[in-house]
Amino acid sequence: MDLVLLSRIQFAVTIGFHYLYPPLSIGLGVALVVMEGLYLRTGNPLYHQLTRFWVRIFGLIFAFGVGTGIVMEFEFGTNWARYSRFVGDVFGGPLAAEGIFAFFLESGFLAILLFGWDKVSRGMHFFATVMVCLGAHFSAVWIVVANSWMQTPTAYHIVDTPVGPRAEITSFWGMVLNPSSLDRLGHTLMGCWQAGALFVVSAGAWYLLKRQHEDFAKTSIRIGLVIAMVASVAQLVSGHGSAVTVAEYQPAKLAAFEGIYESGANAELTVLGWVDEENRTVHGIRIPGLLSTLIGGDPSTVVTGLDDIPVDERPPVQTVFQLYHLMVAIGMALIALAWGGGLLAWRGTLFRSRKLLWVYVLAVLLPQLANQLGWAAAEIGRQPWIVQGLMRTSDAVSDTLTPGQVLFSLILFTIIYLALFVVFLVLLDQKVRKGPLEEDLSHLRREA
Repeated sequence: MDLVLLSRIQFAVTIGFHYLYPPLSIGLGVALVVMEGLYLRTGNPLYHQLTRFWVRIFGLIFAFGVGTGIVMEFEFGTNWARYSRFVGDVFGGPLAAEGIFAFFLESGFLAILLFGWDKVSRGMHFFATVMVCLGAHFSAVWIVVANSWMQTPTAYHIVDTPVGPRAEITSFWGMVLNPSSLDRLGHTLMGCWQAGALFVVSAGAWYLLKRQHEDFAKTSIRIGLVIAMVASVAQLVSGHGSAVTVAEYQPAKLAAFEGIYESGANAELTVLGWVDEENRTVHGIRIPGLLSTLIGGDPSTVVTGLDDIPVDERPPVQTVFQLYHLMVAIGMALIALAWGGGLLAWRGTLFRSRKLLWVYVLAVLLPQLANQLGWAAAEIGRQPWIVQGLMRTSDAVSDTLTPGQVLFSLILFTIIYLALFVVFLVLLDQKVRKGPLEEDLSHLRREA
């Protein structure tokens, strides 16, 4: 049993389960701001009912997100102690900012969001909703900043210590605004917006299929699709920016994404294919010159191939290639679903077609799958580095850890996280089946 591989699998399992929840809470936070903002602007009680229903769902997601995220912080110390010593000075700032400014902002105003309906004014409650939404976004900001520094480290110097070298920050804002942070942040947030938006759409489509809460369902679908339309296009733009940065700072990753072995101009972009690693080629649908054009704006742009990367610094090409292309394919499908659904909803066609409604019920899975695939492609694509060009993953594990310990904890965590996920699905199903409550509207009647 390989200690490094087991530790990587364990971290992948824990973060994979955890990352089911933050995208939903971030995206749903945006939807809540829109819903409650429309209520304040129009006075339409339907928007109030929408907000109260989705606030209850948001509270459930937030609770499971917090519970599943705690373990990862301990894994840095138990499994990745040498890595923690190396990057502790760099990671300390953004992770502290995430806890102090983001988590406390979100969790503090969450109490007002959940329980303040009868205790604060409408304006104050809306302010709490906005703060919760911002807090969720700020959490993503600092986590992505920390991870982006691992991809494109800047504003640091290496200091020798009695326990080995250590990276220290020379400029906090230089570290925060490292070359990949803004593009990766935009890409991550738009994936979250899509997850939350299609979650709202999926529930609305389910109600229409069951012929329940029809006005509520149609309004949910319209709001969700508008958010999804904006996010899907912004996701395409941010993805392009991120790819340009990867080409400059992580050429091995881009080469693996597209199966490029020979450096040169007029590089092909693969739409669909399979990497023949033995013969160093890709079989599939390829468009000559498109990759060079997208990366540099000109077919003459030279793209670095894997042949110019040392063999021991190349990621697993087939795995990264397929993960990346599956993510891109889902991204294109999400654009079609968002804009096609928006057009059909505007015409009213979507609400009358059971087949289309089933498509949108199941579409809730696509953003989650794309987020997981994108994360995996990005992290596997920078192997063998845990910090690009500075520290190898094989040098990052704890000295005293044994494979047996990791295997035992991996099995235990997998069972626990699966159990938590089942509990989450059961509770979510109960809340969705119960639907919007009449008491949400009676609350308004009491106020009147």
